[in-house]
Amino acid sequence: MSILKEILEVKKSEIKALRSRYRISDFSDSEFFHKDKHSLQEALTKKSTISLIAEIKKASPSAGVIREDFNHSRIAQIYFQKGVDAISVLTDKNFFQGDISFLKDVAIINTTPILRKDFIIDEYQLYEAKSNGADAVLLIADVLSQSQIIELSHQAQEVNLEILLELNSVKQISKIDFKQNKLIGINNRNLEDFSVNIFTTLEIAKVLPDSLIIVSESGISTKDDIERLKKAEIDAILVGEYFMKSNDIGQSVVELKKWCEDES
Repeated sequence: MSILKEILEVKKSEIKALRSRYRISDFSDSEFFHKDKHSLQEALTKKSTISLIAEIKKASPSAGVIREDFNHSRIAQIYFQKGVDAISVLTDKNFFQGDISFLKDVAIINTTPILRKDFIIDEYQLYEAKSNGADAVLLIADVLSQSQIIELSHQAQEVNLEILLELNSVKQISKIDFKQNKLIGINNRNLEDFSVNIFTTLEIAKVLPDSLIIVSESGISTKDDIERLKKAEIDAILVGEYFMKSNDIGQSVVELKKWCEDES
């Protein structure tokens, strides 16, 4: 069984437990549920430079524990202080050592859009995300059917969540209604073997409509990476491991943001 299939099997069990514990109406009691969202789409299009989504991630199936001295609230504070455009919070517990509580803790001190990054396959996860302070959620085209993408996108809109819809292959493009999903992530990581190739973004972006907001995800760590993405007119990047491995997260954010600036 591949890592992805194993993750999805665990996720189904988690959803079953979530559904047994809560009714949909229970989520609306949260202090965050009726608050206006910070728009991720607006945050990624407000300037001419490449925008930055900085990720909070303790571990991964491929790398194991990435940061030993992990404190999600402190990392979020650094990201806020250094002016990132948005924050991604990994909430998967079994494979990434995240937690839904991380999302809520970040939302309490929030000043930018927060993206819940997880393997979302059920509407209960959308309500859970909203009630814990998310402004947007990640949907992964590779694990969803066309009808699931449409349905979950509509349900997210109903609870005032934005969608970052992720591709990692041109084969998934036929599933997507780009009138509904305009914020598109391209994952440079192969979800079967977790290898990374930044040229995945460059190849897929070539065949996408010009009207989209494109976010390149995974494996971005050098100025050369950023320069390639600039030339391809990519709108934003999502960076996690590069910051999590840094001895000085704040300085690494400052340096990477400088690489993203338009030097023309």
